[in-house]
Amino acid sequence: MENQDNMREKDREKEEIQANPSPNGNLATPATESQTTPRSSQNQQQGRQKQEERGRERHNRYRRPRPQGVDTERQHDLAKELSIVIPLFNEEQSLRELYDKIRNALSRNQRFEIIFVDDGSTDNSMRILHDLRHRDRRIKIIRFRRNYGKSAALSVGFNNAKGDIIITMDADLQDDPNEIPNLVNEIKKGFDLVSGWKKKRRDPITKTIPSKFFNFIVSKMTGIKLHDFNCGLKAYRKEVVKEIEIYGELHRYIPVLAHWRGFKIGEIVVQHYARKFGKTKYGLGRFWKGFLDLVTTLFTTRYLQRPLHFFGLWGLFFFLIGFGIDAYLVVLKFVEGIALSNRPLFLGGILLTIVGVQIISIGLLGEMIAKTRHVNDKEYSVKEFWK
Repeated sequence: MENQDNMREKDREKEEIQANPSPNGNLATPATESQTTPRSSQNQQQGRQKQEERGRERHNRYRRPRPQGVDTERQHDLAKELSIVIPLFNEEQSLRELYDKIRNALSRNQRFEIIFVDDGSTDNSMRILHDLRHRDRRIKIIRFRRNYGKSAALSVGFNNAKGDIIITMDADLQDDPNEIPNLVNEIKKGFDLVSGWKKKRRDPITKTIPSKFFNFIVSKMTGIKLHDFNCGLKAYRKEVVKEIEIYGELHRYIPVLAHWRGFKIGEIVVQHYARKFGKTKYGLGRFWKGFLDLVTTLFTTRYLQRPLHFFGLWGLFFFLIGFGIDAYLVVLKFVEGIALSNRPLFLGGILLTIVGVQIISIGLLGEMIAKTRHVNDKEYSVKEFWK
């Protein structure tokens, strides 16, 4: 019987060994007191720690070293895409040279795209643009059916730009592409829009003097201290071009529209060259259109939601002048006995009074429309939204 019991115990031990293999792949031996001691468990923990240390050493040995003094997040920020929007109209002679200058001005690790917006050119500009696109797929081409103007070209370019920073420049080689890194650096300093200032302008006097007068008037009326509102070389953050809407001839007043939205505006001096090919597309008539657009800009930015403040001020001005003239003449009639029918100034006072009342009425109607109309576009700009 004892031999049978011993054989049964040995069979059970073999079954336990087969059911509990050791971690290294061998069959485990029967548990003994020596294997269950705390010293054995400490040895196992030390073995695991050594394996983890060897694994970390191998990871550090083959890991790609981080450049000293450079934050990887900062490197990613420097590599963000840049969009260059270039409106053009009949600039076939300057496009190839312009592309070469842009490519040479940017660093090799800079990701960028160039968006050419052909504003209805009638020369070989499109053929040259397609040739450039075959060489470089970073070039995008947008073509209008006819000439719509620079504001329309910029608006379409902004809508299709994918970069975090957008650069605008003219295609006539008067703007220097080497200024692009300087504009980008100013944006990285905290500005939302940076405008170029052609301090030494290489244009005829028929353009420089009216332009200085125009910029002076715009600066005084808007309160924005810029020397050159109409410079085509500008840099924008993506948020700026996605929020403002330009049409007509409002491209001259993009800094005004952005400032009214609360964006930070800056300015740097840029290099300006004389026109190398062709002739200018703008005449003196653009300054008259510019002043009319200035009135539009001021009204839409300051008084769109409170039109009575604009019309009421002028209406009250004319009303008080007319009322004062008539009151003065009425006093003279009673003091000196002069008949009012012989005083044409009395009729002028009545006319001014009526005009003033009409202007105030227009302002009241504007207030009623502003209060009842449904506004699709936001009249405010949100910088941050924390939830």
